[in-house]
Amino acid sequence: MTPRHVLVAYGSKNGSTAEIAQWIGEALRERNLETDVLPADEVDDLAPYDAVVLGSGLYAGHWRREATRLARRRRRQLRRLPVWLFSSGPLDLSADEHDIPPAPRVARIAAHLDAREHITFGGSLTDHAQGFIARQLLQQGKGGDFRNRERIRRWAHTVADELVTAPLSI
Repeated sequence: MTPRHVLVAYGSKNGSTAEIAQWIGEALRERNLETDVLPADEVDDLAPYDAVVLGSGLYAGHWRREATRLARRRRRQLRRLPVWLFSSGPLDLSADEHDIPPAPRVARIAAHLDAREHITFGGSLTDHAQGFIARQLLQQGKGGDFRNRERIRRWAHTVADELVTAPLSI
């Protein structure tokens, strides 16, 4: 069987979500899936891919523009592929303690793409973060790294397992 080629695309402001996307890519490669990890605004063509993982950092309940733009502009192509979505954002441990449903606009994206699943991971806000709101949150002591790399890896492995065991015409 031909190896499956997976795209992991993301929208990230300060690099935290980009790093999550890299971790997902690593986990998919551990399961022998050919994987490209790209910023969403650098994705020109989905034809080479058998599946897509698309994610973004959440800001006031919204995905980054580049991720929503990819979902909107490539909707027809994405609907023909198995798609998984992820968000990163909570600046606490809530994402590890219980499933967090997608924000309303992200839920609409999931419905429009007929996504297989959406998952929310904890976010990260560190001293190098840019933006007024980020600086305010840091001054209020609400920063930190709440990403759980092992949880992200386990989730990516479930995606890989589904791809490896499913027929190509998913």
